Amino acid sequence: MAFLEAEDGKRVYYEHHAGAGRPVVLVHGWSANAHCWDTVLPALLGAGHAVVLVEHRACGRSAKDVTDTSIAHRLGDRLGGLVLTGGATPRYTQADGWPYGGTPADVEGVLAGLVADRAATFRAVANAVCVKEVSADIVESVWLAFMETGPKADATLRDLASVDQRDILPMIGAPVLMLHGSDDGFVSFDGAKAAKDVFPNARLVEFGGCGHAPFWEDGDTYRSELLAFLAGL
Repeated sequence: MAFLEAEDGKRVYYEHHAGAGRPVVLVHGWSANAHCWDTVLPALLGAGHAVVLVEHRACGRSAKDVTDTSIAHRLGDRLGGLVLTGGATPRYTQADGWPYGGTPADVEGVLAGLVADRAATFRAVANAVCVKEVSADIVESVWLAFMETGPKADATLRDLASVDQRDILPMIGAPVLMLHGSDDGFVSFDGAKAAKDVFPNARLVEFGGCGHAPFWEDGDTYRSELLAFLAGL
């Protein structure tokens, strides 16, 4: 574990696990932390991959009192492949020509709930992540990860309500693997199917009966698909 010195002396938490194989960067979802990959990391290391985990600004062990919580896309042609797990792309909310997802008003409702009762609102979100039955410990770990986030992370959800990547996806020439639960309550499977057609080279794997976290709900299949994809790059 280590920290990357960011702007104004703030620090971003990361881990670098050495390996001779293709390097993999694991990036968690909104308000989560690197522990969401606890069942994926051992499989990658066992296959010989070098792995980097990073925790977003205002999340996990990274600084909470940051000014900038934006995320830049800078890899360009250095990107060897992309794996999206329940990916909220190209949009999280509905817009002209994109009838999938909720609305900005839905997002504002969640944010208002966080202001009124952060613990209870995050508890409700944690309970909705998985559709298939998982252990109570997993659900509790999701809630605890949410509770580690600072208020600055809330702004990233508001940003997500307006971010539109439909002009970016066609520029990603690298292979894309989309791993998506059929019953995902946060990012609809219909939206994932539409997103697949925006990428030049994408394959969509449906996890039947799963919600937003197929790596927990059907871990064996998730790890198998991930490792096979990486082996083919």
